Amino acid sequence: MRDSPAAPSSPYRRLVHRRSLSVEVYSRDDGLWDLQAELRDVKTRDLTLSERTRPAGVPVHDMLLIVTLNDALDIVDAGSHTLFSPYDTCGDHAQAYKRLIGLNLLRGFRAAVRERLGGVLGCTHLTELTQILPTAAIQGLAGLTQIALPVTETERPADMPFQLNRCHALRLDGPAVAEFYPRWAQPAAPQRAKGTMPTPQVEDETP
Repeated sequence: MRDSPAAPSSPYRRLVHRRSLSVEVYSRDDGLWDLQAELRDVKTRDLTLSERTRPAGVPVHDMLLIVTLNDALDIVDAGSHTLFSPYDTCGDHAQAYKRLIGLNLLRGFRAAVRERLGGVLGCTHLTELTQILPTAAIQGLAGLTQIALPVTETERPADMPFQLNRCHALRLDGPAVAEFYPRWAQPAAPQRAKGTMPTPQVEDETP
């Protein structure tokens, strides 16, 4: 990993810990999609855990979360695997992540995860991995399928590119949309006129 150009200047610094988050998206022969998310924590020094030494470079955590989606981003299957963990009982949550089945990544997902898997109901790190699934799914499926929008977004024109009006850069009154998606560009205004398209609440960001 490259040093950040914005890193504070100092005479010397050394890496002591690396947390890596990754998501792989797979197309399945049955028309569904698998998202495989992984969290790894690695130390650059030996660490004593549960009265055992974890050598430098051997993961403290290495955990996988796999969810299966349809084109509407409904979760139709889910499971987890704990490859490395500090305690032997870290993987004892059994089938807890099956509780993700039935949730939709675009409708109140994060709040539902907290309700079903918060605290002792799941693993802190696996539950943390769920938070990156919505945007990873959208990025992974872009150009491969027509994502079925939630009912709450039926006011969006059906042929509008999915990514528009979902972030600051791609707001409808911004310069990027004006340049690359002029059909959907809207004039900038301090406040939108009544009846124009609201900012979509695709992902649940409530505390």
